[in-house]
Amino acid sequence: MAGAIRTPREKWIEAGLQALAAGGPDAVRVEALAKRLGVTKGGFYGYFADRDALLTAMLDAWERESIDEVIERVEREGGDPKSKIQRAGMLTFSSDRLLPIDLAVRGWARRDEAVAGRLRRVDNRRMALLREMIGTFCTDPDEVEARSVLAFCAAIGAHFLAADHEGRTRAQVLAHAGDLLLDRPRPATGRPG
Repeated sequence: MAGAIRTPREKWIEAGLQALAAGGPDAVRVEALAKRLGVTKGGFYGYFADRDALLTAMLDAWERESIDEVIERVEREGGDPKSKIQRAGMLTFSSDRLLPIDLAVRGWARRDEAVAGRLRRVDNRRMALLREMIGTFCTDPDEVEARSVLAFCAAIGAHFLAADHEGRTRAQVLAHAGDLLLDRPRPATGRPG
């Protein structure tokens, strides 16, 4: 008789990330994850010493996916620096996958110093990418920094802002903000003047 097939480690991590995105770190509970996966919680301990080990593995996976994999994809797909910035932002802050996890990690970081340190490392890598790309068309270091922080704040803040935009859609306003920040010519049509 063959032994039972264990639920792969990655499935536990993925289930944990989904729980985190849906309900924050308190929603990441071994018993609830096992139920979600349709397995007993005994298999969990074959991969993780405890819940904290799972949380660390989840943050590792989030960091790898939201930084390393995004940068690899952006570089592989190529393009000019402005399109690379836009693609990195879209992959990170517009997706149904990474955005909810990123926002949950930001909330978690407000209550956990170690998570705040991890978030700072991720955000510093994101800012470094912005500085590098914006620096290809803007030579003033102060302006590079200002454009980088504004672009980053717009990408994150757009998910929290509840304001109306007086006859414009949020997408139109954000597109125009991107054009300003990335020094792109504004299209002649499609947006109110």
